Amino acid sequence: MRKWIWLMLLVLMAVAVVGSRGNTFFEQRPSPAIVERTPVETPQPQPESKEVDSAPQVSTNKLLTHIQKLNFQRYTIKERSLTRTYITTELTKLGWKPKLEKFSEGVNIFAERIGTNKAAKAILVGAHYDTVALSPGADDNASGVAVMLEIARLLGSRPTPRTLQLAFFDQEEAGLLGSQAFVSKTARLQNLGGAIIMDMVGYACYTTGCQKYPAGLPVTPISDKGDFLVVVGDTEHLPLLSAFQKPQMLPSTSLNKQESNLPSVLTLPIPFKGLLTPDTLRSDHAPFWYQGVGAVLVTDTANLRTPHYHQPSDVPANIERSFFTGAAQIVVNATIDLLEKNEVLETQPPS
Repeated sequence: MRKWIWLMLLVLMAVAVVGSRGNTFFEQRPSPAIVERTPVETPQPQPESKEVDSAPQVSTNKLLTHIQKLNFQRYTIKERSLTRTYITTELTKLGWKPKLEKFSEGVNIFAERIGTNKAAKAILVGAHYDTVALSPGADDNASGVAVMLEIARLLGSRPTPRTLQLAFFDQEEAGLLGSQAFVSKTARLQNLGGAIIMDMVGYACYTTGCQKYPAGLPVTPISDKGDFLVVVGDTEHLPLLSAFQKPQMLPSTSLNKQESNLPSVLTLPIPFKGLLTPDTLRSDHAPFWYQGVGAVLVTDTANLRTPHYHQPSDVPANIERSFFTGAAQIVVNATIDLLEKNEVLETQPPS
């Protein structure tokens, strides 16, 4: 009997020693001793660095050209038809096959590039193209449309595991009618992993107090200046928000200094699908939430920052080009991050 007791004690001691050595290994993975023994080896972070270096860079000139081409009120039936012609023409030039999807109050535009993994759920990028009356809507929302067309240019021929979908929504300003019509086709949502919706991503202000915050929003202000990008997501799909916390580094070889300084990103996880914070339900991401699809809203905070919101003064001259370029690059980087992964985008319970 004593012999068995001693044997058990020896086994337990051996397990403890091995376990403690295992913990030390993970804590000291980047230790200098390892580097000294393998000075010729490529550093461990290199694969990640290559992935970042391969990220395509947005073009400030192309972004601003789209905004100039859309510098007109997009409110009437004729004006929105002209807008659709511009968008579909640009997509066709880039090799996409856009489809017009009519609903009772308007027309959405949809296009997709199939991924290499048929089992992986798609990522959708969306933005509305209409405006309110009397406003040319450079920021609201030609800025979002311009970024989508850049994504179409940069990622249209880039193979990724996930399918990339593009949706240009009509009649957002009339009450999210286009996105509501889009998600009403529930069959299309079965293979949709998540959506990135842009609504106003081109304005920044740099004077103290120019940024406001809605009452009751669960957020600690990061600045009293409007120099950051906001990403709003539901707490049921936190991996979508996490994608926007990663792409803050650009290649050191970037020649465009405007592209080397990305704005800060404030991510807001919203519980209960925004029922307690109605200010977070004001754009085309909300209909996705209520269909159980993860979606994030990327925005410059609209009237909480810009004095040109829904005004005739929302013109290309009031787009802050450095911020706009950085915001576009952040969206491109996050989109690539999501397209290249097969992980589940729903929030997982703690193990």
